[in-house]
Amino acid sequence: MNWKTLEFEQLSARELYLILRARSAVFVVEQAHVCLDADARDEHALHVFAADDMTRSMPILAYARLQPGDAEDPDITIDKVLTSPLRRGDGTAERLMERVLQTIAERWPGHAARVKAPLGLRDFYEQFGFRKTEGPYLAHGVPFIVLTRQLRGKQPLFGMRPRERGSVTDIDTVELL
Repeated sequence: MNWKTLEFEQLSARELYLILRARSAVFVVEQAHVCLDADARDEHALHVFAADDMTRSMPILAYARLQPGDAEDPDITIDKVLTSPLRRGDGTAERLMERVLQTIAERWPGHAARVKAPLGLRDFYEQFGFRKTEGPYLAHGVPFIVLTRQLRGKQPLFGMRPRERGSVTDIDTVELL
């Protein structure tokens, strides 16, 4: 599994295509969220993802998009979070969140992070220090909540207890401008 953290301009055409394909497969097809996925936010975001053999038709194993805040709302938004159906329950989602939080701590130190998630994923995000701040509300016919992770002073990056990762090998590729 090869992990990458890339700016929009650093994504190859194939990587962008495969990311959009994975997002469409999970959000539009699997979860029936009828929406315009190419929402004009990708160009200003940081893309964190894990891929396997890039010659395969669906190599994206995990993905999250990080959007920087602004003067009015400095929180970092984490969205488009997905894990391939083939990798659910094997720790890949947890490794994705660990990388996302590490990236936020390095890129935007001291900034809070916010994620909008289905209510059923509350426990998943709370293990990383996120707390419900809004909702529930309906989106796409599903109850959603907003969870925020405040970064004040020295706080551990990850709320999880360390655990065995098995024999999976991770390779990091970090190319920040």
